[in-house]
Amino acid sequence: MPDRSLYIGIDASRILPGRLTGTERYSLRITEALLTVGTEHRYRLYLNREKAVPIALPPHAELCSIPFPRLWTHARLSVELRRRPVDVLFVPAHVVPLFAPGPVVVTIHDLGYRYEPEAHPWHSRLYLEWSTRWSVRRATRVIAISETTRNDLLRFYRVPEEKIRVIPHGVDPHFTPQPLEAQHRARGRYGLRGPYVLYVGTIQPRKNLVRLVRAFERLADHEPDLELVLAGSRGWLAEPIEQAVATSRHSQRIRLLGYVPEDDLPALYSAAAVVTLPSLYEGFGLPALEAMACGVPVVASARGALPEIAGPALMVDPLDVDALAAALRQALDPGVQQQLVAAGLEHARRFRWEAAGRATLDVLEEAARVGHRSAT
Repeated sequence: MPDRSLYIGIDASRILPGRLTGTERYSLRITEALLTVGTEHRYRLYLNREKAVPIALPPHAELCSIPFPRLWTHARLSVELRRRPVDVLFVPAHVVPLFAPGPVVVTIHDLGYRYEPEAHPWHSRLYLEWSTRWSVRRATRVIAISETTRNDLLRFYRVPEEKIRVIPHGVDPHFTPQPLEAQHRARGRYGLRGPYVLYVGTIQPRKNLVRLVRAFERLADHEPDLELVLAGSRGWLAEPIEQAVATSRHSQRIRLLGYVPEDDLPALYSAAAVVTLPSLYEGFGLPALEAMACGVPVVASARGALPEIAGPALMVDPLDVDALAAALRQALDPGVQQQLVAAGLEHARRFRWEAAGRATLDVLEEAARVGHRSAT
């Protein structure tokens, strides 16, 4: 327990309604978890727009909407924090304000731009490099979402080990095996008829989707009913992926669904024959756990955090198209599927947002104590 009740500020700019990607979903769920488990504290949620938040706000939390046209984090949020300081600031997504007084805790999700620089526009690489270096230097404590990200912080930025805490994501409780009726509705909604291999995530180079299309072609040559379904928003540098789909000899059996609403995902996962995450790099890889929680076999890349997070998935070298095709074929085997599903369901149960919230609260309380001692 803390020595006193704290005023905790949270950069909640990424929890506003919209298309939830991995970072936004983390920001939303970890904020919900903190408000639930940390009722002895008060919270101020900073927003960059005048908009209702998609969570029920308890009595011990307040909203602070401070719209600003540009440089919201470094300019407007900095001014607000100086005007009305909090005991500790939590930044769930990478960027600490330039002028944040007092202790700060920041979550770093991945350093994929260090491993796959060509998969990011040059201006994004520069900003990620600068903002990450600044944030981990300024922060009192740094949360890494996996041991892989922790090791990358030590390697690339020499962050002192005592500053880093590893706290994995949770899996939302609605990701469970869905009844056949819900699966049929999802199939109908997206026009999916036969068995399908499913990918969920942003359509961008780091996700290795050109090689996935090539691997699917090898598989589809012998599986006449199989489809490949790519579910996710179009990201940067997506043109080569779209070209690979358009020119594929099985292009009619490859579906680009675009962004899929959160409510549709459990049924879309559950109806899949296999889910794959063949990324060149992941700092975590939440879709692998979501698929396992829905009772679906998973084929995942043996790179980044996926060997650590995806546990019983079939692991494969993402650069080897033939190996990826072989792993997908293996995962379609009924006997192998049964083993993967059972192991995956058990593995996914280990990841809960309540546990992540309690661990994060511990780090915030620790940072506040460290900051208080430094100030006295």
